[in-house]
Parts: sequence; structure tokens; C-alpha cells
Amino acid sequence: MSVSSPAGEKIKGQVLPFRHTLLAVIGLCFVAVMVAVDQTVVGTALPTIVAELKGFELYAWVATAYLLASVVTVPIFGRLGDFYGRKPFVVASIVVFTLGSVLCGLSGSMLELVLARVVQGIGGGMLLGTVFACIPDLFPDAHVRLRWQVLFSAAFGIANGIGPTLGGFLTQYAGWRSVFYVNVPLGLIGLFMVWRYLPWIRHRQGGRVKLDWQGAVLIALSFGCLQLFVELVPRQGASLLVLLLGLTALISVVVLIGWEKRCPEPLLPLAMFRDRSLASLFILSLFVGCLMFVLLFYVPLMLQGGFGMTPREAGLAVTPLVVCITLGAIVNGRIVMHLSRPNYMLYSGFGLLAVCAAGLAMTSITTSVWLMSLYMMAGGFGLGFVMPNLTVFAQHVAGRSLLGISTAMLQSTRLIGGLLGTGLIGALVTHSYIQGVYRAVPDASQAPWGNTLINPQVLVNQAIQSDFIAQLFRHDLNGVAFIEAARISLVDAVHVGLMVMLAVAVIATIWVVRVPFINLKRRPESDTGTPAQE
Repeated sequence: MSVSSPAGEKIKGQVLPFRHTLLAVIGLCFVAVMVAVDQTVVGTALPTIVAELKGFELYAWVATAYLLASVVTVPIFGRLGDFYGRKPFVVASIVVFTLGSVLCGLSGSMLELVLARVVQGIGGGMLLGTVFACIPDLFPDAHVRLRWQVLFSAAFGIANGIGPTLGGFLTQYAGWRSVFYVNVPLGLIGLFMVWRYLPWIRHRQGGRVKLDWQGAVLIALSFGCLQLFVELVPRQGASLLVLLLGLTALISVVVLIGWEKRCPEPLLPLAMFRDRSLASLFILSLFVGCLMFVLLFYVPLMLQGGFGMTPREAGLAVTPLVVCITLGAIVNGRIVMHLSRPNYMLYSGFGLLAVCAAGLAMTSITTSVWLMSLYMMAGGFGLGFVMPNLTVFAQHVAGRSLLGISTAMLQSTRLIGGLLGTGLIGALVTHSYIQGVYRAVPDASQAPWGNTLINPQVLVNQAIQSDFIAQLFRHDLNGVAFIEAARISLVDAVHVGLMVMLAVAVIATIWVVRVPFINLKRRPESDTGTPAQE
């Protein structure tokens, strides 16, 4: 089904009859569920994956490889969707993401897994750049859109609710590879529904779009070198390789900014940052990505490696966080349209995220399950209050002419935040953990068994742990005590990362002041993209 909507046409409410609209949205929900499930199950399974494939040095890259690929592809397909319609790219993204999931499940080493995550990240970026922009295509009116977003919230609720528990259950009883294969049936169902019911809506007729491939290469080069720089600094110090990586990242960023300013169709339209409202929302999205991905990837590491939980127990512990993202989004949708100043929801959201980070940074193995659940719930509600509003606010401000690229930019900045957050916190946690082990067990810096102890996989992989304890027993050493010292060091290291996240949440709360009043009760100037604000 193809629907053309020339750029000056005013569309009210929704563009399709109710039944067709419902089936199209359900198809998009399956696609969103696939991405949401992947994010939540991988974080829970990752400590076990690393322990089996023996590559803790690439722990952060399982996340950052996916995010880096997504950062590059989100704006590309956001712009292509604006010109050619989003349906073909949604279909292609489902195929690529599902293929990447299969490759992840077949990986035989951490390097293979990282490369497979790149393929998955390309599909995920295509999805984020197109799926979320399909919603305002179907529902141009913000009020109607918010009502229909309840279905999206419910879909995310199902995915987030079962994701961590499912990931822990599958990892413990069916092996970690199954957490990737679960995407295959979801992808096939979503592919059928989208192919059959999603309309092909094209807002621009004629002409061809020139893609900014130079910008894509510069983005990948700058963030890739930055990630390597951050990881290698704690290990190698100011070595020649580290200095070259830092210099390459800096030069790439400078060249990228200069190129994007001159490019007629830039991948990252820096001119959008001159709009105070959009710029403030993009920065907040950066903070959200940093907070969300660090919580999803490093809290399970603390629970399994530090507290000694099984993957299933860790999944259950993380479940309140992800479930409350959806509950928060539903509550937000009920009240935000009735507030005289919708911006208040952003203050509430980032405040709750600060409470979550502070609370988790004070947890220990003796912390009650109920108290930890309250901290997780605070973080979930915080994300649920912030993420939907950033999307609705940005789409409302940008107007129809900038709808796709503004949505893509919002997703891109969130991914960049996740990329920077997981990279920086990963390097910080690794460095803090190693130093903590050396302080607790001074002999580890010189002994042949020291390399085993400073690798957190010994805390998760029972076979490696048993061999380590037996090895030390032969040397009349108490391996169990060393393991416990390493657990304490890992918990302390993750706590340091969470304190950094507390600082990020506080800065984000203060930054909300910079967001001008967004008036959702006033209709945006959809053709010109003029901000609807006061």
C-alpha cells in the first residue's frame, strides 16, 4: 500500500482506517519488541558469554560495536526514509537485524561476536532511523499519536518485562546462544506484519537524495578511535599507539565538523543545533543513552560477578528497571498532555535516575532484594518519564519537514551517549577492578596466577574458578579468599562507575532548565518546522 503526502499537506488525526492502522502498529510493535528484547537479554547474558569465550578485554565492545554501527546508520536511513518512504527500509532492517542475531549465536570467539554485533547494529540503526518516524507518519496529530503510543508502550513493556528474566533463564538452561536466536521468530512475525499492513508513505516526490558517505566514514573513524583510546589509556599509558589514536580521533572530529558544515545534505545537520529547543533535547538524549546503557550492561556484571548471582537471579533483579520503563511511559502518556508545563516530567525523570544511580552505588551483597528493587524501579520510571517526552517534544518542535531527521538525530545522540558511556565506564571499571585486586592481593601482580584473578571471568565461570582454587591449593594458598577479595573489588569498581552516572544524572537535571517551554496544546507549524514554543 502506497500513500503519497506532498510536503505542504495538512493531515489530521491518522492517515488510515482504524483496522489497518491497528495492524500496522502491531507490526511495528513486533519490530520494536525485537530490538528491546535484544538490549535486555544481552546485558544479562554478557558476563556468561565473556566467561565462556574468554575475552573480558572485549566486554565493552559487545555493546559499543553495536552502538557504533547504529550511530552511523540511524541518520542515513532517517534521511532516506524522508525521501523515499520508510517501509522498504523497515523491511530491510528486519532482515539485517535477524541475520546479525543468527551470526551472534554462531560466534565461536569474542572477536566473531563483536563483528556479528556490527551487523546487528547496522540493522538496529536502520530500525531506529525508520520505525520511530513511522509513528508520526501514521498519526500527524500529537494528541492522537500519544494515545496510540500506548500500544508501543505495552509492546516495550512485554519485551522489557520478560527480557532480563528470559535472558537469565535461557543462558542458565539453554546456553547463551539462545538469547540471540530468540530474535528469529520475532523478526519473521514482524516482517510479515510490516510487509502486509504498513503503508508506504512518501512525503517528498521526485528528485534523488545524495548520501553523506564521507560523514559516515568520519563518524566511524572518530568514535572508533576514541573507543580504542579510552580502553588502552589505563593499560598502556601515553604510548605511541595511544597518542596516535587520540590524535586521529581529534582530527577526525575536527574534519567531521568542517565537512558537515559544508555538505549540502549532511549526515549530522549541525544547523539543527542552532535551534535552542532541539539542541537542548539532543544533549538530554545524549545523557539518557549514557545512563541507560551503562545500567543495562554493568549492573548485571556487578550482580553476577560481584554478588555471585546466577544469570537467572540477575535477570530477575534487573526486571524492575526495564518493566518500569514501560510503566513510566504509560503514566507519562496519561498526564503529560494535561500539564501546564510538560517540561516538569523531564525534571522528575532525571531526578529518579539520580536516585537509582545513588542507591545502586551503595548496594552490597547484604542489601535487601526489596530495597534494590526500589532503586531499579526509580531508574525505570525515570527513563519512562524522559525518553517518550524527548521524542514527542523533538517531533513537535521540528515540524513535518524535519520530522525524520530530527527523530533520527534524537536516536543518534542517545546511541552516541551509550557509546561514550559504556566505553568510558568500561575503561574505568576495568582499571578500578585491577587496581583493587592488586591492593587486596599484592602477590597477584607478580604471581603466575595473577592474570587469572584480574580477569572477572573467574568470578562468573565456575569451571575456571574451580581450576583457579585448585591451583592455589597446591601452593598452600586460599583461593576462595582471593575470589572473595576479587568480588569486593569488582563491586567497588562498578560503584565508581555508578557514581559517575549519578553525576551525569544531576547534570542532566540541571540541563533541563535550558529546554524552553514546550507547548503541546499548540499545533506545530508542520510545513515550516517552526518551533512551537513560548
